[in-house]
Amino acid sequence: MMQWLLLALGIIMEVCGTTCMKLSDGFSNLVPSVLTFVFWGIAFTIFIFALKTFDLSLAYAIWVGSGIVIVSIIGILYFKEPANTLKIGSILLIAIGVAGLGVSDLIR
Repeated sequence: MMQWLLLALGIIMEVCGTTCMKLSDGFSNLVPSVLTFVFWGIAFTIFIFALKTFDLSLAYAIWVGSGIVIVSIIGILYFKEPANTLKIGSILLIAIGVAGLGVSDLIR
């Protein structure tokens, strides 16, 4: 259970870093620019520790897939990015895939 919390924390840090990257406006805003590197540094450090207990293929797929889903939702809700049925359906498929990978780890 602890390894899942570690992976989740890493994903949250990665999402924060990616969001700050957008807020940095091409690194023209100092605080979000610095926070981008801080959050990404923390995220990768946590991910390295998570890899001690996860298979690489599982951890990376969950890391990337979850990040895509969460960042897409932030983009739509916070940054007012356009959303259509295809985009939302695609995000849902990624979320289903991530959930499936998580379940596959539990039943092996």
